[in-house]
Amino acid sequence: MHKAGFVNIVGNPNVGKSTLMNALVGERISIITSKSQTTRHRIMGIVNGEDFQIVYSDTPGVLKPNYRLQESMLDASKSALTDADVLLYVTDTVETFDKNADFLEKAKHVGVPIFLIINKIDLLKSQDDLELLCEKWRAILPEARIVPICAREKFGIEQLLTQIKELLPESPPYFDKDALTDRPARFFVTEIIREKILMSYEKEIPYSVEVVVERFKEEGKVIRINALIIVERDSQKGIIIGKGGAMLKKVGSAARQDIEAFFEKKVFLELFVKVEKDWRNRDKQLKQFGYQLDSK
Repeated sequence: MHKAGFVNIVGNPNVGKSTLMNALVGERISIITSKSQTTRHRIMGIVNGEDFQIVYSDTPGVLKPNYRLQESMLDASKSALTDADVLLYVTDTVETFDKNADFLEKAKHVGVPIFLIINKIDLLKSQDDLELLCEKWRAILPEARIVPICAREKFGIEQLLTQIKELLPESPPYFDKDALTDRPARFFVTEIIREKILMSYEKEIPYSVEVVVERFKEEGKVIRINALIIVERDSQKGIIIGKGGAMLKKVGSAARQDIEAFFEKKVFLELFVKVEKDWRNRDKQLKQFGYQLDSK
């Protein structure tokens, strides 16, 4: 008997969905920063065992969209409610219970097993605080299995994995048994570069940036990559590059090291910066960058 299924991870921004995804998959699939809106796409990570396959989906944090890019991000989160075999709704020990209540209400009615994951329990002062938190969530999601974890320290991950496997439907695998993700290599290059931008710049800069890989050429143990950093305004281009090119060099160096670790090969990385005005609101551009958009 073989089990396989789709386990979708949803929740508000900054509750640790990507950290949980990486802990469950055992690989660094999703980028992680302390900034909200880090995850823009729905990203799959695949875990294979002899008699099971779990296809996890990390999704963007639920938000009220202000532009077309954010509408695409919200659509990715909503789609995860419709095609899951098991749903992981992630919260943490500090967010309010009514945050994005309409999305939570939709999650109540998905019709599949649902886990309420309380992350960051290391921030609580006592076991009593945890029990009180569990009681409050039990009243809101009475059908959910409540699982306290600390994804960063991988506390509770093995127990969660055991429970997920119990609930998987009988099915042949959906992907090859040696597959780790549904995304191509270029995607992870763009995500790593974008992570370094999120960590290196303040204010609106990281949210106005998209990354496109124009060249990805493997030559034996070497990968040669040319990547384009897209910004919305000329002033942002100057900030990305920095005085004498110092900031762009810093981002490139940090990204190259992580890309080398990811692919376990020597990497030559060249970064360029280009202005595409108001790209976050232009459907044609968003589709070129791989975002799914509902027609208006």
